[in-house]
Amino acid sequence: MTAPGPTPPAAPTPVRSPLPESLAGATVVLVGGSSGIGLAAARLLSGLGARPVLVGRDADRLAAAAASVAGAARTAPGAPPAPVRTYVSDVRDEERLGALLGELGTVDHVLVSAGTATRGAVTATTREDVADSVEGRFWGAYAVARAATPRLAAGGSITYLSGVYVVRPVPNGAAVIAAAAAVEGLTKSLAVELAPRRIRVNAVRSGTADTPMLRRRLPDDAAVADAGRAMPLGRYGTAEEVAAAALFLMANAYVTGTVLTVDGGQSLL
Repeated sequence: MTAPGPTPPAAPTPVRSPLPESLAGATVVLVGGSSGIGLAAARLLSGLGARPVLVGRDADRLAAAAASVAGAARTAPGAPPAPVRTYVSDVRDEERLGALLGELGTVDHVLVSAGTATRGAVTATTREDVADSVEGRFWGAYAVARAATPRLAAGGSITYLSGVYVVRPVPNGAAVIAAAAAVEGLTKSLAVELAPRRIRVNAVRSGTADTPMLRRRLPDDAAVADAGRAMPLGRYGTAEEVAAAALFLMANAYVTGTVLTVDGGQSLL
């Protein structure tokens, strides 16, 4: 019996235009795509001719988000926009995520923006108090990687969302900041581990952005504008500005293991 020969090297990562327009036709799964930065990314992708797939926990919010994304779609003149696919799933539910991704077949890119942020002093919050935030951010990121890796095309990518407080901590956020830091560590580790598969892994380290999460604390435009004046550029970022960085990481096939900061200089304060 002849011994098997050496495993042939994987083909190089595909070379393509690094501009966002190269995402036209790509299937992009957005875990946390029903609001905020995930929804903004879906709208931008739809406008480029990509096929965004929205994943979230609330069916009603997903339906509203899908209608918004369909309205931003790039279509032929007079042609109705194609329906936007949605799936109800928790970011931590690896089995369901795997089943949903399996239905799609080959996936080109995945963006993970899902997560909550329970805050409180370390002496006033128990493990149970912060479990949803920590598990949703780190174990959710891990679950998505496990579910998506077998289904991603060569040259495809996973992009995570981190936050500027990893490098500029604030009081009463120890658990969620630590979870975000763990996601950045996961990003770099997976970039090395998945490189032989030609799968790239990156993260966007976002500053404070005008999203529904911020609006729960600052419910009107005047409050958001007033608070944003303390930032170096005089305002908070938009969800679209952060989302555009995620699209850059998807499109540029020679970027992996990178944590890209989009914070308007907030980390310099």
